[in-house]
Amino acid sequence: MEKSVEMSTKNRTGIGMSPADSQRMIDAAQAVPPSSSGDESALAALDSAYIRESEPIGSVPAPGTLKGMAQTTLQKLTGKHPEVLIDKLGERLAFERTGTRLYDYLINKCETAAESGAQVSVDTLKRFRREEAEHFKLVAKALESLGADPTTQTPGADVSAVASSGVLQILSDPRTSVDQSLEAILTAELVDHAGWEMLIRLAGEMGLDEMTADFRAALAEEDDHLRQVRHWHEQSALTHAGVSMT
Repeated sequence: MEKSVEMSTKNRTGIGMSPADSQRMIDAAQAVPPSSSGDESALAALDSAYIRESEPIGSVPAPGTLKGMAQTTLQKLTGKHPEVLIDKLGERLAFERTGTRLYDYLINKCETAAESGAQVSVDTLKRFRREEAEHFKLVAKALESLGADPTTQTPGADVSAVASSGVLQILSDPRTSVDQSLEAILTAELVDHAGWEMLIRLAGEMGLDEMTADFRAALAEEDDHLRQVRHWHEQSALTHAGVSMT
């Protein structure tokens, strides 16, 4: 079933569909004064109070092995904070796990849908999915090498899961088109790319050369993901708009 963007009289969300009714709504709203004086500053002040009083989202547990404890102690003696690296690794781990699910949904949608204006290669999508799964294993291995538990949900992992939930909802929604799904996964790939760049910088600054090399190899694959998904997305949008790619 085609799900391309089209014009329809069924969409009556704009107030321009009924100028007389919309004007009556505006007049009624303006006729009723606010229940209290002031502006949004009171709400902002309340929000600030919550910010000051709230606890952090979570914490990074101490390493569970003697090797991990030794590495952490050594890093701290040099003024560094290895818990930040562990938190970011936990964040990437959660994101890569979600990434495999995103590609599962996109693969199924591309195999099912017929309206895509982009020549999306399902075989390429399946390769991207395999690479996301391998990146998950890579990050889990990196956490274990630091004496950290990869099954722990770090604060960064918690935030990442919430942030990526919207993208997951778009990909899993049967109503969304391939074009809309490509835009959603492009959002994920942009964030993923930046996340790997951050990990490379952190691991390099902490002298973890082997880990840094592994992460650079993963970033090279993410470069390919980002470049190809962006191309498919642009190709699909231009084709549906009746504009040829140059």
